[in-house]
Amino acid sequence: MAMDLNSDLGEGYGAWRMGDDAAMLAIVSSANVACGFHAGDPLTILSTLREAAQRGVAVGAHVSYPDRVGFGRRKMDVTPAELEADVVYQIGALQGLAAAAGTRVTYVKPHGALYNTIAEDAAQGDAVIAGIRAVDPTLILMGLAGASILGRARDAGLTVAAEAFADRGYTAAGALVSRREPGAVLHDPEQVAERMLRLATEGAIEAADGSLLHLDAQSICVHGDNPAAVAMARRIRDRLVAAGVAIAPFHEAAR
Repeated sequence: MAMDLNSDLGEGYGAWRMGDDAAMLAIVSSANVACGFHAGDPLTILSTLREAAQRGVAVGAHVSYPDRVGFGRRKMDVTPAELEADVVYQIGALQGLAAAAGTRVTYVKPHGALYNTIAEDAAQGDAVIAGIRAVDPTLILMGLAGASILGRARDAGLTVAAEAFADRGYTAAGALVSRREPGAVLHDPEQVAERMLRLATEGAIEAADGSLLHLDAQSICVHGDNPAAVAMARRIRDRLVAAGVAIAPFHEAAR
């Protein structure tokens, strides 16, 4: 068995630091790197990419709505043409920085509100898919396990990877619990590690109402801005490896 472990990184801005990228890059196998629209300045992004390259961590473009003030967590009513152009712009910017850092972008993972919106919104989902295809149709799209966007991307010719969230609660329908509701964000490394071990070995995760969800996921995400992110990611990795689950970039087995 193998599982990818990913985190959202490169999200600091100038003197403002977000998370501990160096510590996370010693644990994860894939890094979703901010592209400047929700977070990340060029030097912060480049530094994160250099560290990822040094550690052999796969790099993905963490594209977002243009929303720095809201950290990309506010839905925006943008036209498909605008969104496609925004995706092209962000991937291109990260590709340039990645080349300078001695690595390359292998996948795209939308961020925050954009990620949640395109899970089921066909118009915005198709715009993101079009943006990816316009830049490089070999880039893999990472999305929420069970969401319709993955099927739409496959139909458009993209390779996809499904992910589950270690530090987020799930509804019985398989969606993420809104951050405005209790239980949306999990903080206990032991609880989270146990949940992810069950996901990796049984393909199952408990929803907020106690029901059991069955998810086909190739990657597990730990948000880098969670205060317990490093401890959580390290505990997940240790539990999975001890159970015989290898930690490896998902693009090596993406479907």
